[in-house]
Amino acid sequence: MTPTVYRTKLNNGLTVVLKEMHHAPVTSFWVWYRVGSRNEKPGRTGASHWVEHMMFKGSPEFPPGSLDRMVARLGGRFNAFTWIDFTAYYETLPADHIDLALQLESDRMTGALFDAEGVASERTVILSERHMYENRPMFLLQEELTAAAFRVHPYHHEIIGDEVDLETMTRDDLFEHYRAHYVPNNAVVVAVGDFETQSMLAKIEAEFGPIAPGEPITPTVRPEPEQRGERRVVVEGPGDAAYLVHAYRAPEATHPDFYPLVLLNAAFAGGSSLGFFAGAGSNKSSRLYRHLVASDLAASAGGSMTPTVDPYLYRISAVARPGRSLQEIEAALDRAIAELASEPITQAELDKALKRAKAQFVMAGESVTGQAQMIGMSEMVAHDYRWFEETLDQLNAVTLDDVERVRQQYLRPSRRTVGWYVPLNGENGG
Repeated sequence: MTPTVYRTKLNNGLTVVLKEMHHAPVTSFWVWYRVGSRNEKPGRTGASHWVEHMMFKGSPEFPPGSLDRMVARLGGRFNAFTWIDFTAYYETLPADHIDLALQLESDRMTGALFDAEGVASERTVILSERHMYENRPMFLLQEELTAAAFRVHPYHHEIIGDEVDLETMTRDDLFEHYRAHYVPNNAVVVAVGDFETQSMLAKIEAEFGPIAPGEPITPTVRPEPEQRGERRVVVEGPGDAAYLVHAYRAPEATHPDFYPLVLLNAAFAGGSSLGFFAGAGSNKSSRLYRHLVASDLAASAGGSMTPTVDPYLYRISAVARPGRSLQEIEAALDRAIAELASEPITQAELDKALKRAKAQFVMAGESVTGQAQMIGMSEMVAHDYRWFEETLDQLNAVTLDDVERVRQQYLRPSRRTVGWYVPLNGENGG
């Protein structure tokens, strides 16, 4: 029998989602906050990621370094990440020690240290992290491409933030960001694993229930205007390889076109396109591979689409082989996309894409950590854990007509931003 999910909301607004899985004596505990780079204003870009760093600087209850030792001693693991739509923290521990995770996360919600010395040291760390990224061609290209694709919506800036903001943000700026967003009514707790639901709920109520709710957070609503033509960016930088990206406007996770576009990508470019839910897998039988890689134009090529709160991007990317120009690779990609109109995706291709997507989706949810991640992300992007639970049914319902419809709607030059990365040490330009 499929384990059932229990969802409730505490009096302080904290959403709680629990799923019992008794196949191993392990539990994964997550806290998701509805704050990511999309919630940042000019002057404070990178604040969400910086606050995440500060959450590991300790508190009066858990002094710096103590958590690492405690989790390691129990044979567990913990981590956190910041994304454009959210920030998440988790601990996966032996089930009989999961109380530590509840104590840590309730403490982190209210008691994190933001001392001047800690803020200053993390400023140095994050600036160094950004400088490291600036040696990576795809980071440089993505930053320019996303900024061109989004002129209004705050998806336009990188999660790590703009360097000028990282240099000038103050301790008070960060603390204000923390106190505004790290509140029960802006958070979702997810626990998956070996526990009894009512017992776990009682523990969560005891740890998180006394925390007062924060002021209601004004939703970030800045819809991106309709794109009226193709946009292009060319970035020059270090390296020997050239990169091409075609970024088409794509629907949000809850849009009816999301899953048809997932399977169009899976059939055309390979992989499942389920973002955080699964890896890309092999795409050697895809049309994209045949046109770009098998033809010796590109060293690699692939497509990706991620579930998001608001409309985002469907990216098709390629890395040029030495001696091949971005101009000829882009021409080949255009031919491959045009071929989709004259030679539409077949039922056999759709069936294969569906099978691959299903397999990767199921594999991603084999562990309690994977299950908790998928449930939490569904709550973040769709405000409903059932978005994850209904994924297989949604994929099964996609027809060839749906795939053709989204191809016509989304894969148009007027809906894309094209990015070229031209290496200063190479010869892969136009």
